[in-house]
Amino acid sequence: MPHFVSTQWLADHLDDDNVTIVDGTWHLPNAGRDARSEFEESHIPGAVHFDIDAVADTSRDLPHMLPDAATFGAMAGALGISSNATIVVYDEYGLFSAPRVWWTFKVMGAREVTILDGGAPKWRNEGRPLESGWSRAPATTFNAHLADDAIADFSAVLEASRAGTAQILDARPAARFAGEAPEPRPGLASGHIPGSRSLPFMDVIADGHIKSETDLRALIADAGVDPEKPVITSCGSGVTAAVLALALDMVGAPKVSLYDGAWAEWGAREDAPVQKGTAP
Repeated sequence: MPHFVSTQWLADHLDDDNVTIVDGTWHLPNAGRDARSEFEESHIPGAVHFDIDAVADTSRDLPHMLPDAATFGAMAGALGISSNATIVVYDEYGLFSAPRVWWTFKVMGAREVTILDGGAPKWRNEGRPLESGWSRAPATTFNAHLADDAIADFSAVLEASRAGTAQILDARPAARFAGEAPEPRPGLASGHIPGSRSLPFMDVIADGHIKSETDLRALIADAGVDPEKPVITSCGSGVTAAVLALALDMVGAPKVSLYDGAWAEWGAREDAPVQKGTAP
């Protein structure tokens, strides 16, 4: 399955029984927006809303951490999402939280998962059909099998930082990486994981679309990362790190994992070293 499908492709397959459309819109906590109410007001016909804050390990004091496979399978199945379906994910920004949902289904064993190129903005701008209300699909079975090597925990990131076992690539804005701007979540240190590199997620996006493979390769190289070697992506809370995971997957990087705790965990721990400035 390609990483992206076009709005025309989705329009042509809108009524296919094996296609499941997933609205993965998520807003930053300080955005003052409600993805659920916006979905009820207007969404692509037949789509179901996937809330990354709800389909998560809510027992942990960290935002939208992946649940275990059994929990995820039960939640996805209850939403009417089958592991055997062709899953098409989009968000209302064009490309922001959809990669996190794409990554989640991918690491949980979905057979085919892709992203709508240009997302809802492109669909809307083209005057394509929309519907309102709360979509509910019949419950189904999602056989989840978590790919553990796709997730990096605190100890793995600490080892990578100290011993260089993997390259760490940070998706946060450059000023936050350097420790020059405060974190949006209160109580977190400012700066970055020692030895990590900076590639702000917005740098790999243009007008709601991922940049070309050639551009992605250049950006990754300019960040000082070799995609042929292990890479751990990180960000503020594990959402935009998935944008970088997507970019790395598109250039064929063979070993990419995502630090799910991200800076929300690292920046809150007293035992986590913090570096400031732009140099690795």
